[in-house]
Amino acid sequence: MATALDGAEVVVCCGSGGVGKTTMAAVTGLHAAAAGRRVVVVTIDPARRLADALGLPDGLRGEPQRIERSELEGAGELWAMMLDTPAMFDRVVRSHATDAEQAERIIANRFYRNIAGALSGTQEYMASEALYELHGDPRFDLVVVDTPPSRNALDFLEAPGVLTRFLDHPVFKLLMMPTRTGFRVLTAASQPLLRAIGRIVGSDVLADTVAFFQAFAGMESGFRDRAAAVTALLHDPTTRFVLVTGPQRDSITEAAWFADQLHHQGFGVAATVVNRVHPRFGSGTAADASARAASAPVGSDAAALWRNLAELRTVAESERVALAPLAERVGDELLVEVPLLPTDVHDLDALTHLARHLFP
Repeated sequence: MATALDGAEVVVCCGSGGVGKTTMAAVTGLHAAAAGRRVVVVTIDPARRLADALGLPDGLRGEPQRIERSELEGAGELWAMMLDTPAMFDRVVRSHATDAEQAERIIANRFYRNIAGALSGTQEYMASEALYELHGDPRFDLVVVDTPPSRNALDFLEAPGVLTRFLDHPVFKLLMMPTRTGFRVLTAASQPLLRAIGRIVGSDVLADTVAFFQAFAGMESGFRDRAAAVTALLHDPTTRFVLVTGPQRDSITEAAWFADQLHHQGFGVAATVVNRVHPRFGSGTAADASARAASAPVGSDAAALWRNLAELRTVAESERVALAPLAERVGDELLVEVPLLPTDVHDLDALTHLARHLFP
């Protein structure tokens, strides 16, 4: 893993739900910080998993907060944050507005306040904006991204392109007619339609919507340029994708599908991590343990122990059988197995223990 992520400036951890993406993102950040890097781990998932993994009972904020850790003193730094979609949207508007007055006019608009937190795709696009912002922050030299489950992670990767297509859509261009005269013509020609829409959604909502598009004038090029820059960063060689899965058949199927989607969109997979794999418990097989159980005295502790070992080895062997197609699918890419631990990962000590397996 250390070799696969060497020289990375962005690490994106992705995979289906419940396989340990958040834990792997936290472990990667902790390991890189211990190696002397200035790392920020950002979660797009609104759940508290990252805060729990880092042992932060008060949770995470929308701004990076430094995680204090004694063994990191004099070495690197570990920071963490959770995406705050409305706050990020406000920052994006302010960065693209021609002046403070235009920014405040948009942010105060009720239509904007509604879409900032509720419009489909807003969270994914703001996540890509947050990634771009953190990558350019001089405080950090590595950004580790914890994505939501795989199909939502694809929305995150596609968000800049979706925005660009929206800005190029004929309807948007019609609403954003470049002159006030043109807008008055649009309004006059559309009065019957606008009145009909107003009766459905309310005249105040309609007025807010029209005012939002008027206030947005002149900002399209800034959003378009930023979307192109975010797309370039995601495809940059210093951005590495780590695919996380579990040893169960359904998780492996989802991981193989997601790997295909990444390759289809031009993203490579630096490493695939199979989390919570049962250990083999020695070099023998389940059949060996079953034979030893059969030869032990009936009702003895030895027979019970050998039967238990046979059951554990059966689980481990079935997991390897399920993993075979994925191993064949990733080919020369790195496939890392992380063993099932006896306890949950809920603090930095547990993360440090897990890092010994992920980065031996």
